[in-house]
Amino acid sequence: MAAPQLNSLLLSSTDPQRLRQWYVAALQPDENADVENYGVLRFGSVYLMIDTRTDISDKSPEPGRIILNFDVDDARAVVERMNSLGVTWLAELDDRDGSLFATAIDPDGNYVQLIQISEAHRNAMGG
Repeated sequence: MAAPQLNSLLLSSTDPQRLRQWYVAALQPDENADVENYGVLRFGSVYLMIDTRTDISDKSPEPGRIILNFDVDDARAVVERMNSLGVTWLAELDDRDGSLFATAIDPDGNYVQLIQISEAHRNAMGG
């Protein structure tokens, strides 16, 4: 039997349209499928569904519990785009021996980490 595949995440919000618009502007997904009705965004092979719920607060009470990690080709360019949107940073862009990391806070208070792994680190990880 094949292992289950994780191919999507549901990100709940009290204002899903605002949150979807932020993710589209900040991270420019591969596909913006039916944003008006379902808010499905595709980042690589993972779909991010943003929808409303009535059992949550406006801001995430424990934003470090789940961190959305985005592998990017040019972290500096993504940070610059996000800065133009007025993003708040939990952790500014940091060069860790050639790999770049930064953690932003989305409008609902969730942590969004940008990761640009150097070729040397990627090779050391086996791929």
